Amino acid sequence: MNFNDIYNLFFLFYKIIQMELRFISVMKNKINKYCILILLCMSVSVMGFAQNAFFGTTKTEFKLAAIFSRIEDSLAKQFERQNLAWPPSSIYIRSFKFDRQLEVWVKDDSTNKFKLFKSYKVCMQSGTMGPKRMEGDYQVPEGFYHINEFNPNSNYHLSLGINYPNASDRILSDANKPGGSIYIHGNCVSTGCIAISDAPIEELYVLASASKNKGQEFIPVHIFPVRYSNKTSLEYLKNTIKDNVYLQQFNKNIREVFDYFEADKELPVILVNRKGEYVIN
Repeated sequence: MNFNDIYNLFFLFYKIIQMELRFISVMKNKINKYCILILLCMSVSVMGFAQNAFFGTTKTEFKLAAIFSRIEDSLAKQFERQNLAWPPSSIYIRSFKFDRQLEVWVKDDSTNKFKLFKSYKVCMQSGTMGPKRMEGDYQVPEGFYHINEFNPNSNYHLSLGINYPNASDRILSDANKPGGSIYIHGNCVSTGCIAISDAPIEELYVLASASKNKGQEFIPVHIFPVRYSNKTSLEYLKNTIKDNVYLQQFNKNIREVFDYFEADKELPVILVNRKGEYVIN
C-alpha cells in the first residue's frame, strides 16, 4: 500500500465521521439514539475492514519483497553459471506425473531454442495415469496449459494457477462439474495439484514473474503422465493402460508434443479440434 492509498483510507474515515456529526446534529432534538448507534457501528465496521485490508496487503507485500530480495540474486547467479541470460525472455514448464519431476526451460531474445534450467522434485501429487475429467477425482490434469494466476496468499505458501479446464477439457470432461483450481504450489500436500515444496515454488514464482515482466504473457505448462524417453516410465505406462483404448489414444495424441519438443527444443502451436483432440500446427 503506497502513500496515496493510505491518504485515501484516512480521507474515507474523515468523511464518515463528518457524516455522523451532521446526522447527530440534525437528530439531537429527537434524540434518536438508535440511528446514532447504527451509524457508529457502521463506521467501526468500515474502519475494521479497511484496517484488515491494510495490514493484509502490507503483510503480503513484505512477504513477496523478502522472497524476491532473497531469490532474485540467487537465480541470477545460477543463470550466470549456466551461461544463461537473466532475466529470461521466456520460460516453459513441463511436469511428469510418474517420474515426479517438474522441469523449467528458458530462452532469451537471441535464440528460439529452449535450454533446461532446472528440474524440481514433485513432492506430492494425487491420482493415477490419465487426464482429469471431473470435479473431485483428485487427478492431476494431463495436457497443455498455461499460467493464469499468481497467488502470493496461497494456503500452500505460494502458488501458480493453471488454466484447467482448457479447450480440450471443456469438450471431454464432465459438462457440469469438470473441476478447477489447479495449481503448482509449495508445501507437500495435493488433491489434484502439483506440490513442489516451499523453496522450489519460491524460485519458480520469481522466475515466472521475471519472464512475465519481460513481456511473456503466455507461460506454457505441459503435463505428461510419464517421461516418454525413459524406458522404465514408458513400460509402466504401457502396462497401466494396456486395457484402456481411450488412454492409449490420448497418450498417442499428447506424446506428439513431447516428441516435437525433444527433437528441436522448440514448442509447436497446439490447437484443439471438435473432438477435443490436440492438433499440432
